[in-house]
Amino acid sequence: MVAIIKNVKEEGPGSIEDFLKENSIPFKIFEAELGEFPASLEEYKYLIVLGGPMGVYEMDLYPNLKRVAKIIEEALERGLKVLGVCLGAQLLAHVLGGRVYKGPRPEIGWLDIELTDSGKVDQAIRALAKHPETGEISTRFKVFHWHGDTFDLPSRAIHLARSDLYQNQAFKYEDRVYALQFHVEVTEELLSTWFENSPLKERVLSEFQTLKSEYSERAKNFYQALFK
Repeated sequence: MVAIIKNVKEEGPGSIEDFLKENSIPFKIFEAELGEFPASLEEYKYLIVLGGPMGVYEMDLYPNLKRVAKIIEEALERGLKVLGVCLGAQLLAHVLGGRVYKGPRPEIGWLDIELTDSGKVDQAIRALAKHPETGEISTRFKVFHWHGDTFDLPSRAIHLARSDLYQNQAFKYEDRVYALQFHVEVTEELLSTWFENSPLKERVLSEFQTLKSEYSERAKNFYQALFK
């Protein structure tokens, strides 16, 4: 059973939900904005925490983030497999003792990440990096970014990927916890919602159409490794 926490209604699980449905993996989505949270994680094997526009350092303004952080702590204590995406990754870093703060400038759009040496040998990240046509492991490839905050790598975390602008794009903790600063879950529907009133919409969706097949397969490969 998978618990999925949406921090805001616009940032849903996208291709993660598609994968879970296709593979008959049971899940439940909790809308944090509406005050929905799992009462306990006892029945769950996985926890996924999605993105949002707020900052981890704004917990006094967004008290739901404190509740989400507590749920992450419980998941770590119970030994669940955990995936944090964007804000979810920053919350993971925070819970594990890393500092979260504003970056030098926003990183938005289809931009490269580069695998670290540890990323090149990590099973789940290698699955994401595997080119669907050639089968080769891409040490540098495009993912979708939309964030302005970043974090310091927590102690004992394993650094998996960086970008040209941000050093920490992905990390792993204890072989069962993954934090991705970028959005592995994007679909055309999600992007259309996020960029509905943005001048970047046409370009972002055009690039998605070019990358759709490859990116979707990379994401599926990653999910298969994660939900094994």
